[in-house]
Amino acid sequence: MQTVAVVVTDGFAPFEFGLACEAFGLDRSADGVPNFDFRVVTPDPDRPVMSKMGFSMNVEHDLSFAYEADLVVIAPTPHEYWGRTDERVIDLVRRTAERGAWLLSVCSASFILGQAGVLDGKRATTHWMYANKMARMFPHVEVDPDVLYVQEGRIITSAGTAAGIDACLHLLRQELGAELTNVIARRMVVPPQRDGGQAQFIARPLPVAASMSLAPVGDWMLANLREDLSVEQLAAKAHMSPRTFARRFKADFGATPAAWLARQRILHAQRLLEETDLGLDRVAEESGFGSAAVLRQNFARTLGLTPTAYRARFACTPAAEAAASAA
Repeated sequence: MQTVAVVVTDGFAPFEFGLACEAFGLDRSADGVPNFDFRVVTPDPDRPVMSKMGFSMNVEHDLSFAYEADLVVIAPTPHEYWGRTDERVIDLVRRTAERGAWLLSVCSASFILGQAGVLDGKRATTHWMYANKMARMFPHVEVDPDVLYVQEGRIITSAGTAAGIDACLHLLRQELGAELTNVIARRMVVPPQRDGGQAQFIARPLPVAASMSLAPVGDWMLANLREDLSVEQLAAKAHMSPRTFARRFKADFGATPAAWLARQRILHAQRLLEETDLGLDRVAEESGFGSAAVLRQNFARTLGLTPTAYRARFACTPAAEAAASAA
């Protein structure tokens, strides 16, 4: 890979655009990293390109360079542009995929790839907030909301914002190898490869119950996460039959009682890992998992990393902050 083009159009997101420049555009030859022939391109270089933050940018190059580039990076645009991207950009995306060059979308730029049809029959991702919308707009795309990035052949889609860094480093690792990618990551002050996925960053606040009769039951469940709660027990508390309770609960809370309870236990375990120094056995007990082994299993399945790794990354106790400062 020698040539890299980053495509910007009106409404481009500055941070996501900047991370592509950081990953591929800086001169790191003093560290032994080969430079790329890097250019920012746009359909109409004769006029400024307006960002979604209200400032404009002058771009020197049109799209012609991108048609021959080894890598084409697509910067994201706001939702009002999705599905009506400039046809010249759509044509570029299609031709890039057809000739087998690398194609990388950052965050919601996957909607541009979706409009071009290059993701049909493939797995892809985007920011978790927009995953459902992407799945509705492009039913032939398998949208995975729980990962930081997806590679399908030579097409890479990334999740929201900083996950674009992970996707860029993933591509650089394939092109330059682990050692040089580690050099780039150190310069960027980011880990060379993150584990886990978007699920660890998704806040899931309690939904507003459509039926106030179940709100007290939800509150009681949260106060008794340590207990072995059955549908029969919960239904009795709501003065309903188990079948009626399960149906009403899913309608109000958007999940079955078991799935909702499991998610609340994970959230409580996350808080304990972030805010306390409790051992894993105690965290498991307090959050209703019973044992550290069961906690690890559920944590890995839901968040894609272990409780210990999660604590190392997100702990905000005085001891953790002191360790981070010392490092």
